[in-house]
Amino acid sequence: MPHDSSLPIAHRPAAPWRRATLALLGLALAACSGTAPRADVQAPAPSVAMVAGAPISFVHQAAPQARGPVVVFQSGLGDGHASWSAVLHALPAQHAAIVADRPGYGDSPGRDGSRSACRIAEEQHALLHQAGLRPPYVLVGHSLGGLYQYVYARMYPQDVAGLVLLDPTHPRLQATLEQAQPVAAALLQLARQTVFTPAMAQEFDAQADCLQQVEQQPALKAPTVLLASTLTPVYMGEGLRDMLEGLRQDWLRRSGATLARVPDSGHQIQHDAPHAVVRAIEAVAASAL
Repeated sequence: MPHDSSLPIAHRPAAPWRRATLALLGLALAACSGTAPRADVQAPAPSVAMVAGAPISFVHQAAPQARGPVVVFQSGLGDGHASWSAVLHALPAQHAAIVADRPGYGDSPGRDGSRSACRIAEEQHALLHQAGLRPPYVLVGHSLGGLYQYVYARMYPQDVAGLVLLDPTHPRLQATLEQAQPVAAALLQLARQTVFTPAMAQEFDAQADCLQQVEQQPALKAPTVLLASTLTPVYMGEGLRDMLEGLRQDWLRRSGATLARVPDSGHQIQHDAPHAVVRAIEAVAASAL
């Protein structure tokens, strides 16, 4: 059964006209989740592997005396490996870890063709094997990267010890927005046309592809923690906020996850509360033993 270890979501009143306008802008900016990494934490130097005939840049944080599952990170839309620098810095020495720059991010060149969640899961699977990192894995994903890790777990359940999902993008976010918040959906499309890089646009366009076939796979059984931000923008209208909370609750039903709301954290939980992410990783790894 899903469990909610929740804290109240921050909320302050705002002028209705400003709240409605800024909420739409905030949603568009949240979809473009990339932010600069913390200046006081440096990511390990990246390596390069050939995956499906093209180079992929990745960071492997080795653990010579590893005693737990390998931790595999997936970044959100627009983010590269540096978005996990603070978490990698705080991760205990018994955990080896890997995070890649998807095609079009960081030092990984872009690719033509579909960038569906299934394609990205296949590329991650190939990278892990080429890097010599044997399962089981604890999969950690932020925003759209959370959706990618969920799809990986459904495609390769035998490889997965558990999941930690940080404000994951819901499989039906776009469809729900178009039905319930058409203006917000239109603004996201405007952001896609004017702000997104080519790689971001490819992933945004394909985020719902292949999900129907994935959902036909056996239900997810690996222990899962869903970390939720609590600093909801004060300008987000109640309708949009309620819609997003409803999608979050549906995530719990889909995954059987435990919901933990992270105090004083915005959407970039890995920057605002890296130790909370590490605690969730350790809890999932321990429960999988």
